[in-house]
Amino acid sequence: MDHQDFLLKRKFIIRLGKALHKFGTPAYRLESHLQTVSKTLGIEGYFLISPTSMTFVLQHDTEQEYNHVARVKPGDLDLGSLARTFDLVEEVSSGQRSLQEALDRLEDIANKPNPYGHMLTLMAFGIGSGAFAMLMGTGWHDVLWSGLLGFMVYGLVFWAERSKRVTEMLEPLAAVLCAIAACGIATIDPSINIPVAILSGIIIFIPGLALTLGLAELASRDLLSGTARIMDAAMQLFKLYFGAILGMTIGSAIFGKVDYIEPQSLPTLAMWAAVPVLSCSLVILFKARLKDSPWGVLAGIVAFFSAMLGGIYLGESIGIFVGALAVGIYSNLFARWMKAPVSIALLQGIVILVPGSKTYIGLNTLISGETMLNQAHIGSQIFLIFMSLVAGLIFANVVVPPRRTL
Repeated sequence: MDHQDFLLKRKFIIRLGKALHKFGTPAYRLESHLQTVSKTLGIEGYFLISPTSMTFVLQHDTEQEYNHVARVKPGDLDLGSLARTFDLVEEVSSGQRSLQEALDRLEDIANKPNPYGHMLTLMAFGIGSGAFAMLMGTGWHDVLWSGLLGFMVYGLVFWAERSKRVTEMLEPLAAVLCAIAACGIATIDPSINIPVAILSGIIIFIPGLALTLGLAELASRDLLSGTARIMDAAMQLFKLYFGAILGMTIGSAIFGKVDYIEPQSLPTLAMWAAVPVLSCSLVILFKARLKDSPWGVLAGIVAFFSAMLGGIYLGESIGIFVGALAVGIYSNLFARWMKAPVSIALLQGIVILVPGSKTYIGLNTLISGETMLNQAHIGSQIFLIFMSLVAGLIFANVVVPPRRTL
């Protein structure tokens, strides 16, 4: 390998790593994938990835060694770009594309706009918030108002894309405005459950998936990235909760206290219907490709109903283990059959199971002493649920070993 060839290969590996990080790939998967790509290209590579930094050590022989350290921002989940990048690496490995062509294609993927546009994304925010309220088992009033709050939250996200100052305070600002709006809605509709409506409105920001990925990284001995991810998720949760408390305080001062009128609970059928509806909205929010979307929706259904069935016989916490095991096996089989990244199906299934909302509720119980939806003693369940998720994914990889590093 001459020097120019080494330069081109290391440039491709570094750009590939930064692109996959930008698309939300967990550190332990990204490091493993970069190792595989480096070996395929004939380069010895060592990588250290965290949510905010990347270190590359690339070496062909003792005379050609290159170190690269980069400061990066935590990535946002983009399953469509992740799948396209995976296909690109496969094309490079099989000789269908040259490295220079791959670099140009990688640039196009990284700069590709949201394939679903603003209107569909707006609908996904509203429908996702409403579907989550349905899963919480409240009333139709909460579903309606939660959907409207979801629309408002997307307005803030749209604004944040054009304003750096709004980006820095997006999560607590969304929680404050949702809380104030919920208090105002209560004056005309006392049957709205204010805490549940707020939680449903900001559910897209609840870092349940980040907490689960952080624990998975710790379980895989990736201590640096796992600790950083968990602390970042915890801080985001604190910002959201503080924003909700501040907003309810301001809302109560403006609109006064309203006596809550408990509505009729949703039928069980509505909760079941909420799962595919929520999964469909996640396809848009995670920017998955249309051809992958049925598999992602099915992953959410497999995860939820496996967990529900396991919960009936084994208890809620262990039921989550069954759900994680089922969706992990399903995702590994999907990756084998479709020759696609495991993450395409896995993340859309796991997000249905992650107890992000329960973590928020547990934080509310710890600080205020109040329970939401009569979910007492939830704090003692949260850690077990998280560990059940991680254990289910580990066992799934034993039952059906993954053939893909992504």
